[in-house]
Amino acid sequence: MDEISLHIMTRELCHQLYMSWENDPSIYIDMSLFTAYKYDENAVNKYFETKQNPSRILFAIMKNGKPIGELQLKHINRTSRECTLSIHLQNDTVKDKGYGTRAEQLAIQYAFEVLDMVAVNADTVIKNTRSQHVLEKVGFRLIREENGFKYYRFQR
Repeated sequence: MDEISLHIMTRELCHQLYMSWENDPSIYIDMSLFTAYKYDENAVNKYFETKQNPSRILFAIMKNGKPIGELQLKHINRTSRECTLSIHLQNDTVKDKGYGTRAEQLAIQYAFEVLDMVAVNADTVIKNTRSQHVLEKVGFRLIREENGFKYYRFQR
């Protein structure tokens, strides 16, 4: 299997990732909001800047030295020792190959071992069955369905 790793996202990696990005219709509850993605340097810079804060860590999912997705640990709460995982792969060429599964395993390990979290949360839109399958495969448990979303939790 190809080597998958997580690297702290840099501006350069963010641009490399989004140059070949494709929006995934399975993450939209309201399909009227879906549009095809078109790379825009200024928009990527703005996106990168908005993700730089102490309650979030933005990772590039790397395969053979190239970014193929992004993974975030967000809503990091050092008091309750919980955070929320969010993952998006670049396009269909890197989906259904186990890369997201491996990235989620690495992120959970990072959350527990480096950030000292006791729980990692995640959510998906109900129609995103691919994401639900991966969450369940790596050990997340469904805790509720509400307003078009499924909510998951991984605890030690």
